[in-house]
Amino acid sequence: MANKVYNFSAGPSVLPEPALKEASAACIDFENSGISILSMSHRSKPIENMFAQTEQYLRELMGIPEDYDIVFLGGGCSLLFCMLPMNFLDQDATADYALTGVWANKAYKEAKQFGNALAACDTKSETYSRIDKNLKLSDNATYLHVTANNTIYGTEWHNFPKPKSGFLMADVSSDFLARKINVSDFGVVYGGAQKNISCAGVTVTIIKKGLLGKVNRTIPTMLNFQTHIDAANMFNTPPVFAVYVMNRTLKWLKEFGGVDAIEKVNRSKAALLYSALDNSKVFVGTAAKEDRSIMNVPFVFNKDVVAADKADDLAKEFLEFAKARGLQQLKGHRSVGGFRASIYNAMPVEGVQALVDCLGDFEKKVLG
Repeated sequence: MANKVYNFSAGPSVLPEPALKEASAACIDFENSGISILSMSHRSKPIENMFAQTEQYLRELMGIPEDYDIVFLGGGCSLLFCMLPMNFLDQDATADYALTGVWANKAYKEAKQFGNALAACDTKSETYSRIDKNLKLSDNATYLHVTANNTIYGTEWHNFPKPKSGFLMADVSSDFLARKINVSDFGVVYGGAQKNISCAGVTVTIIKKGLLGKVNRTIPTMLNFQTHIDAANMFNTPPVFAVYVMNRTLKWLKEFGGVDAIEKVNRSKAALLYSALDNSKVFVGTAAKEDRSIMNVPFVFNKDVVAADKADDLAKEFLEFAKARGLQQLKGHRSVGGFRASIYNAMPVEGVQALVDCLGDFEKKVLG
């Protein structure tokens, strides 16, 4: 391809080129076996070793203690939203959910089917443009659920709340390994992999030992986390290729310098883009400054400069203007409109700088 393309998609998202090249080669010949990884038995020694290595990479990069289990599953977070309360929330028990966006609401809706799920906060009336830290917590909650980063609205918990009782559960799908967290502060950490650590097809759930097996209900075998822990993630045919892409991405991150190193770069990229938006006359960010995400940056036209009846046509023009420069997938989520730049781990600083330059040039064009 002659021109460099930068993919700002919220997910599935940009992945490191070295990981993509290794995954591509493995589709033809996995580890000099002469067999494609797509055709290799999940019970073969090479695949078992790869799964064990992937888990070890995660433990090293995230500092996951030995008293936590790691589960790899298909089904996406949409499945985990129901599996988690099914496994942890008894029918007469309570769980608190911080409603900070669409995905938090989806998790909350599923939990209500299994127990007494309560909203600890809800900023829907403010289009989820900020995170409400004044949570209404239950005295006897089994857990407090938070969504670490809100991809649609561009907000992020910079300091995680502490539950009044029970344990903290976090969906970290869109900032997985983007910043350092203390896993020991959580009972459960989970997420889909297709933002920062792999392609679509696999989820990661990190569970503190001793929390499972306490609900008074029969859990279907396949939906029971203990099933997969006991079978070392091999109860049924797992998403082998997606786990391998994760393996290669984690290897890349280790070689990059780990989470501390990538977090520095991520904060630098975010600061660069937010500075451009804050100094723009045509574009404005939509998230409250104190809650801004370092992963997802939504922005819109300044209403004082771009008339409402001109905004739709100008938005199409901007997206085409950006695409011509190799800047793709900048359209905002369908529920909020505008624009969104997702600047995950594998997005280089050069990509963000190219976007900043594009914003500046388009602004000159608009202002004449």
